[in-house]
Amino acid sequence: MPRLERSKLRRALVGPAGEHYVLFRLYQQGILSSLAPPGTAKVDVLVLSTDERVVATLQVKTRTYGAVRGWHMSPKHEAIVDDRAFYAFVDLEPVPHVRYVVPSRVVAEIVRMSHQAWLAAPGVKGQAHRDSAVRRVKPTYNPPVPGYGPEWLDQCRENWQLLRGAVGA
Repeated sequence: MPRLERSKLRRALVGPAGEHYVLFRLYQQGILSSLAPPGTAKVDVLVLSTDERVVATLQVKTRTYGAVRGWHMSPKHEAIVDDRAFYAFVDLEPVPHVRYVVPSRVVAEIVRMSHQAWLAAPGVKGQAHRDSAVRRVKPTYNPPVPGYGPEWLDQCRENWQLLRGAVGA
């Protein structure tokens, strides 16, 4: 198989690998969950109560490279705010894998604020940044984002208790 095709295949497998890894971690936590139907717009994983009602949703963002570039997001993520919606950010490399569970309202705020901070900051050559649809969730932002210091994401590491609370366990 040519190298380019192998690279595309690997990228195509990253998202599903992250989703299945999150299902595995939820299983380890004793939290009933299932993949959402394919093509569901804002949901990858359904979190279920013991009577099998959907009580929370997860959107899984997965990456295989270092923390600097963060997880890819878009302007739509600035508007997803729901008390029962969460994000799971997964680092597949290095091993052991790292997972963060973050409420959607926090993600919406950091995506919006970090983009505004980036637009307000000068570029490498002093030029103004042009607006784009690219957004990222990062462990550390430069320029800094007020209220989200260098360790902001660490408080969300392995934060499965948020989902346990939604389930009532």
